[in-house]
Amino acid sequence: MTQPVTLAIDTAAPRLQLGLLRADGQVDVIVDDIAKGHAEILFDRLAALLSRNGLGHDQLERIAVTTGPGSFTGLRIGLSAARGLGVARKLPVLGIPSLLAISLAAEAGPVAVLLDARRGEAYFESFPAPGVVGDGPRLLPADVARAAIPPGAQLLDQPYVDIAALARFAAAADPARYPPHASYVRDADAKPQDAARIPRRAS
Repeated sequence: MTQPVTLAIDTAAPRLQLGLLRADGQVDVIVDDIAKGHAEILFDRLAALLSRNGLGHDQLERIAVTTGPGSFTGLRIGLSAARGLGVARKLPVLGIPSLLAISLAAEAGPVAVLLDARRGEAYFESFPAPGVVGDGPRLLPADVARAAIPPGAQLLDQPYVDIAALARFAAAADPARYPPHASYVRDADAKPQDAARIPRRAS
């Protein structure tokens, strides 16, 4: 059974990951450990990945991208690239929440994903099985998050996605269930000023 040729992109962590699922079911990946500069190399890496698999942009059939939580700049880069390619090629683009994407690295469920969110907090979500939507991502005090890990659950506490597993998951997933919108979980530090808070010039 052939698979839809699927490109998976992850820029949410300090790493650029691209995974290409071919029609024969094999996945090729490119991984660069970088904290910054994703935008400068992403399309060159994509061109190299396609070329070494004998494919062109016109042969892509769907695209998946992680949506966070993660680096604000990294998420914007990944989402912009995925959406741009999707619009240009008229392809479905799936936004896969990062904690769900990380859960795919587990062998079986239940799974708990716990990531350091700094400030003594953690991003946390538990899943009944890898890739099976759980109770939704939460931002919790780190000790509360650790106490919430279900008994017997496999704990994943690193922010790196198995990009090959993500490509395979996205090839079979319903795009309507995974819109490509950022999921920050934590509110942005910078908040827009409302009318009452905008300083007025003295008359």
